[in-house]
Amino acid sequence: MTIRSIAILCVALAAASCTTKKEEKSLPVHQDKAFIQDYSIKFNRESKDAELKKVVSDRNGYVQIYSSKGLLRTHAGQFLFPGTLVTDVQDRQTSDKKIAGIGTYRNQFVYIDDKAVFSNAWAAKLYSRHSLPNARIFAGGKDFSFLISDGKALHLLKDSKNSWEGSLSEDEVKDIKFDEANDLFWILGKSSISTFSPEKNELKKVISDEKATCFGLTSGKLIVGTTDGYYEVDTKTQKQSGEIKKKMPWTELTSVTEIDGKIWFGSTWGAMKLREDGKFDYYASERWIPSDTVVHIAKGPENSVLVLTNRGLGKICFKEMTLEEKAMFFEKQVRDRHIRTGFNATVSGMKGGDVTTGSMEDSDNDGLWTSMYLAAETFRYAVTKSDEALQNVRESLDAMERLYTINGLNSGFPSRSFERRGYKFEDKAWRRADDPEWDWKSTTSSDEAIGHIFAFGAIAELVEEPELRGKAVMLIDTLMSHVVKNNYYMIDWNGEPTLWGRWNPEYVNARPKVVGDRKINSSNIIGMLQTAYHFTKKEKYKEAAFYLMNEHGYFENLMRPMKEIGLAPADADDWSKMLSESWNHSDDEMYYCGYWGLYRYALNDTLKARYKEAIIDHFEIERPEKDGLWNIMTAIVETDNIDLKEAVWYLQEYPLDLVNWTVKNSQRKDIEFVEPNFRGQTITEVLPPDELGIRRHNANRFGLDADGGGREENSAGDIWLLPYWIGRYLGVISEPVKN
Repeated sequence: MTIRSIAILCVALAAASCTTKKEEKSLPVHQDKAFIQDYSIKFNRESKDAELKKVVSDRNGYVQIYSSKGLLRTHAGQFLFPGTLVTDVQDRQTSDKKIAGIGTYRNQFVYIDDKAVFSNAWAAKLYSRHSLPNARIFAGGKDFSFLISDGKALHLLKDSKNSWEGSLSEDEVKDIKFDEANDLFWILGKSSISTFSPEKNELKKVISDEKATCFGLTSGKLIVGTTDGYYEVDTKTQKQSGEIKKKMPWTELTSVTEIDGKIWFGSTWGAMKLREDGKFDYYASERWIPSDTVVHIAKGPENSVLVLTNRGLGKICFKEMTLEEKAMFFEKQVRDRHIRTGFNATVSGMKGGDVTTGSMEDSDNDGLWTSMYLAAETFRYAVTKSDEALQNVRESLDAMERLYTINGLNSGFPSRSFERRGYKFEDKAWRRADDPEWDWKSTTSSDEAIGHIFAFGAIAELVEEPELRGKAVMLIDTLMSHVVKNNYYMIDWNGEPTLWGRWNPEYVNARPKVVGDRKINSSNIIGMLQTAYHFTKKEKYKEAAFYLMNEHGYFENLMRPMKEIGLAPADADDWSKMLSESWNHSDDEMYYCGYWGLYRYALNDTLKARYKEAIIDHFEIERPEKDGLWNIMTAIVETDNIDLKEAVWYLQEYPLDLVNWTVKNSQRKDIEFVEPNFRGQTITEVLPPDELGIRRHNANRFGLDADGGGREENSAGDIWLLPYWIGRYLGVISEPVKN
């Protein structure tokens, strides 16, 4: 029985016998409570030859850095706009001294120079003279006692008196920590770890280890970092507990610090925070820190962590934020610097991640990226009735409408983009507009078309403003009339089909059944035709949809299980082989934009039920990527199995910094690689978005490395705002609730 026959039979029979009843399932809902959002403020060293050694912060939130050029402090600096490290002259009585080391004691700054351990706190009464002219290492014990060292000798100092002197024999002192619970000083040497008891004046070698590089104290444990991982020592028994742990992003460690109950590691390739599940949050690349060579980590002011690198300081900030608050941040980001004549644009040509040095650029996909932002603002308006969202819809819809008129073809063919004359004409795809001020870009492709229909359909359904709704319906009709009239092709200025705007059966069914283009083109064109029929009620669109499904197998094509999509057979044509070299993640984006019209505007309930099967089948194969948009959009078919937790994880973990930094993860030692495969999955579990390069939804989330160089900033309009606002509209994300 053909699809058309099913449709006719549905009219004749009782509805209950032919249609699929809606499943009585309630969708899961994420309650939007505040979560912890991290972001970084960076401070680059002003003097390129200054060796940065240690960073500390006192109870007042003042930050000081000890360097080979003396004491430094932070200057300026805010999110996305780095500050600098400058000479600290605020207290010249201190900065004029030959400071050899810095630390804190009872949350106050304490210094050591060639004469004394001293502080400006406690009315500057702490000034404990010593007899080690080259002393540079110290730690405070009980009652203002300090164990100090010049790398060789050790002195226990209090009130300018030595109560004990000793050394590590042939070893060299690298660091000292005080264990208050056991009244012990722990001493890290180049080849050993020792303890000193001030009560007994006893120095004892505990562990021999030439690979130990750093250590830190936590509750009941000494965490020892090495050149190849870390291990734990029980501070009571002074014995190593467990094996060395190497499953971490990078194992050549330089710093270990406990901050607010969390263990932080610095390394020669980034900073890491140990999570409760034994895995790590990885802070590497210039998104987070000025350099991946970490020197020291310390607790910072206002719930921050200070990561000192050889090129500057990264202040990792942690702020409570709801998803809606994050959305409002991104809404501002888009409006501030990503709207180009109404289009949702990328800022390109940046230098070193400075967003003020770049310019908004046109894109081959201006129509698609803008459609996704336009849909996001439409869903925002549907949920909030925000006047601002409505105005955003109005302005971007104007830009989309002009794509159809600026080319002067009067055929319903949409341009890819338009630009003021004189900027882009070197590209052969650019054409002169009749208006001497403008050029337009030709060769429009299918991903633009499906994006247009998705956004226009959402507006037509959800925006009650007659002017906007009417314009959206007109544009749906304009584009689809062009496609139907031209035998399911998009016809360019030269009278020829564009390279990718092809839904004609001769093209679609020329692809072997296993080649993805056969399925995606069938799925998209049926969804587009259904959308056009739903809003215009013109029979030609319904007839075209049934014609393609009945006469040319488009229903069979779009229903083909995703697991059957793969490489073209050996005897296939070269074009089909090229199309199927690997999984096309851009197709995933096109599928989901098309699913809105395919499912919501299905021509009958029987088709709707079958489309649901196809969408869920697609979602099942996408699950490992944990993409927020796919997970949330699958809720359109009213299934409660949408991996909502993973979708929220995606939204929460996506960085506020959308600059395309250079990011490298393929060297990591905490990931498990899988065999090369058709889908391009590289590791067993996808990494969090804030540890990867910035990716749109058309990219492989299992790609580990990115060579961004800080040259571009993406807009949140399509990447983040679309999954969030459609989640709000579909009811799977709540409005903010109080904790």
